[in-house]
This record gives sequence, C-alpha cells and structure tokens, in this order.
Amino acid sequence: MTKENLCKRLNDCSKCPKASDESLIRQSFAKGHHLPQDKCTQNCMLFILKGQLLINSEEYPGTTLREGEFILQAINSKLELLALTDVEYLLYWFNQLPLICEERYQEIIGDSEAPITYTPLTAIPRLSNFLRDMFDYLEEQSCGKFIEIKCQELIYIITCYYPLPQLSAFFYPISRYTENFHYFVMQNYSKVKNVEEFAHLGGYSTTTFRRLFKNMYGEPVYEWMLSKKRKAILDDLQSTKQKIGEISSRYGFDTLSHFAHFCKSSFGYSPRELRSRAAQGEIIEIKLQKEER
Repeated sequence: MTKENLCKRLNDCSKCPKASDESLIRQSFAKGHHLPQDKCTQNCMLFILKGQLLINSEEYPGTTLREGEFILQAINSKLELLALTDVEYLLYWFNQLPLICEERYQEIIGDSEAPITYTPLTAIPRLSNFLRDMFDYLEEQSCGKFIEIKCQELIYIITCYYPLPQLSAFFYPISRYTENFHYFVMQNYSKVKNVEEFAHLGGYSTTTFRRLFKNMYGEPVYEWMLSKKRKAILDDLQSTKQKIGEISSRYGFDTLSHFAHFCKSSFGYSPRELRSRAAQGEIIEIKLQKEER
C-alpha cells in the first residue's frame, strides 16, 4: 500500500442512509464574501481554521474572528459574516448539546451569567487538532453516525478542558435566547389566529418561525397552537359561565357552527353537550386526533 493510501477511506458510504448529516459544516470563502444578517434557526458554534472573518451580532458587534478563535450564537440570534481574507471555518449546528459529562455542563450553566464583553475563545492544541482533522474529513463523503460521535467529542473537549468562568460566559447566550423566545411564545400564542400572524408578530418570516419553533419545542407550531386552543376551550366550557358565542369569538371562530364542528371533532360533543355533561360531573378528555388546517 502506498503512503498516499494510508489515510484513504476504502469503502463507499454514498448510498448509506447514515451518510447525510448537516450538523457539522465545512465552509471556505474567498476574501470579500458576504453573508447578510440572518436569524439562526439552531444554536451554532463557529470555529475559524484559517484567515479572518468579520462577525456582526448582538454579542459580537463588528468583531474580527481570527484563526484559532471560536464563538457561540444561540438559536434566534442574528448573525452577519464578511470574509476579510480567504477563510476556512467549521459550523456546528445543534438543538441540544450531545453531552458526555452532564454534571460538568450543569456546573457550567449553574454559574452562567452575562459577561461585560463577549470574547471569543481560543482553541487549545487538542481542539485545534480535532477541528483540522474534521475539516479535512468533511471534504470526503461523510457518515452521519460518525459525525454524531465526533460532535460528542467536540463538546467534551470544550466543556472539560476550559476554565469554568470562560465556559459560563460562553454558554450564557443559549439560556438567554431560549428564555426570550419561550417568553414571546407563551405571552402571544393566545392572541393570534394562525402561524403566519404569530410569525409576523415576532418579526419573523413564516418559514423561519416554523423552523425555530420546531427546533425548540420538538413539534410543528400549528399542532402546538391547536393543542393549546383545545385545552383552553375545554377549560372555558367546563369551568366558566361565559356564553358559548363569546368563547367562540375569543378563539377566532367565524361562526357558531364552525365552533361546534371543532368541539365535536376535538372532544366528541357539541359545546352545549360539553357543558351539560360537565355539570353532571363527567370528565371530558381531548380526542387524540388532529384538526385539519
């Protein structure tokens, strides 16, 4: 076997269902390449392997990221990039960190607080070697299962080889953005009639909002809203004396017949039947079926 073949993969993974994985992305751009501001639809770590990249975000306004430095941008944050030189970098997209040491991460988050100024972390030799290895590997066909394992190693290196104060500041944006988005959702879901209106209220495109919501809550936004609406309607019909017409209007139904159809498909009874049965002490449950949009 020649020297060139010593590090050459000898099997073809292109048809394997595990071959596709988009969590770890290799990027190379020429000087002057610009990526306009966009909202991150997942949490993202960015590692510079070569050159200089101008970052513009709330945490890193007008910051030049140099070779060996890396940052974290949380889901829903806005990020703009400009290559000041030819650049090579890795992006790691994730919803939940693939933790090997849960205790260490809880210690980090427990002490997490906003820094006065966000500062990029610098890769230690162990991390630099790992990143360069993965950058070269991603030029080949990639195995999703292998990358999944390597991402665990990546997070293990970061969480276990850096001082706690640096890590607490580094991971702070995750909790902050998560809390902000969750607060927006819980404060406004009952005020909107559909997903498009919900997205517009938060200043998102519908596509971006759907993706953000699915990544954070684990289910489509419309199904989540529908579930919340069902529970609220059932509670109002069983526990209050509000007129059925008032309840119907509050939840965005154009007619009482539409509202009655919704109750029938969701609970098995009309609004009046629900009230009558609830008055007799019967416990009504939501039927396990989806209302068609």
